[in-house]
Amino acid sequence: MKSPKAKIRKELLAWARETAGFSRELAAKRLQVKPERLASWEDGEDVPTIKQLRRIADLYKRPVSVFYLSEIPISFKVMRDLRRLPETGLREYSPGLVYEMRTAQQRRELALELLDDLDEDPSQFDLMASLDDDPESLGERIRKALGITYGEQIKWREGRVAFNAWRERIENSGVLVFQMSRVETGEVSGFALSSDVLPVLAVNRKDVYNRRTFSLLHEFAHLMLRVSGASDLDVDGARPPEDARVEVFCNQVAAAALMPKERFLAESAVQSASAGAIEWPDDTIEELSRHYSVSREAVVRRLLNFSRTTDRFYRKKRAQYAAEHQARQAAEREKYRDKEFRKNPARDTVLENGRPFVRLVLNNYYQNRITLSDVSAYLGVRVKHLPRIEMTVGTG
Repeated sequence: MKSPKAKIRKELLAWARETAGFSRELAAKRLQVKPERLASWEDGEDVPTIKQLRRIADLYKRPVSVFYLSEIPISFKVMRDLRRLPETGLREYSPGLVYEMRTAQQRRELALELLDDLDEDPSQFDLMASLDDDPESLGERIRKALGITYGEQIKWREGRVAFNAWRERIENSGVLVFQMSRVETGEVSGFALSSDVLPVLAVNRKDVYNRRTFSLLHEFAHLMLRVSGASDLDVDGARPPEDARVEVFCNQVAAAALMPKERFLAESAVQSASAGAIEWPDDTIEELSRHYSVSREAVVRRLLNFSRTTDRFYRKKRAQYAAEHQARQAAEREKYRDKEFRKNPARDTVLENGRPFVRLVLNNYYQNRITLSDVSAYLGVRVKHLPRIEMTVGTG
């Protein structure tokens, strides 16, 4: 069966090629087509097929959906880099991270267009904060705004369940939540794209669930501050003072939202210990970690903040957890080195795009405002996977 033609605007083809740094000749060579064929697409004399468009998108590191925008998007602006400084003192984004940031911005632009097509107004994001606010009070305000109670939270006790629950509540507050899959955890844990309307946050899918949940709340604090930027959660890493203040504050807010002060200090394991130099047993730390669905390091850091342990103990445990994490990664790489993984495109599409974005695309299709090919392009997945996607998000 011949691949259908892609009904896209010619101007977007040339724009995508030029902003990706390709000459027409080099792009044609990489795409394995004649320069004359590429010129005919960019001049509007012909259009590529859906299959050819996917190859173009892959070469230019753009989501297929961007070629269906009604106008050329504003040039991508790299957001503020709030991560720790490397040994060189210079920070830079990898091509993979730039791609993830650009994709997130383009998804947001598409979402605004799709909402407009449905004659719906995007949700206003009214939650705001200041660096002068008390992190503990702000954490409690977040819990109330998201409707999360202590009784509900302690029933989760499993990282995946907790992450999905927090994500759903944040999405219900008018935020698009995406997951990155093209960058390593050592480079970035998440980023936020601030706006009063349909803001965006993204977390690294390669992180374990408990760290992803912490990243959700960290980036949510960014949105409340109206600060766009990329983070790595390493509060002790070297940063310029103005960046350090933002990151320390967002970590404090995330910890306060996930582990409310009164509840945390009232836990029997915490109450039974006195303030001062405390060596906490591993099983106690592990139990608190499961109780609140946070990392063990986050628990020990919280204990330190409340003078329930020492900086020496915190740094010892932090080094221990980092070494254990590296050992697990090495073991997993060795275990799966010669094995092939079966991909699940439908599941991955929902996990990375988020249910609200996927439902928005599907609802436009159900109302005959976009075609099935458009749906495939917007979600970056083949048409054959759409029935499973519909089942996953509860539509169709």
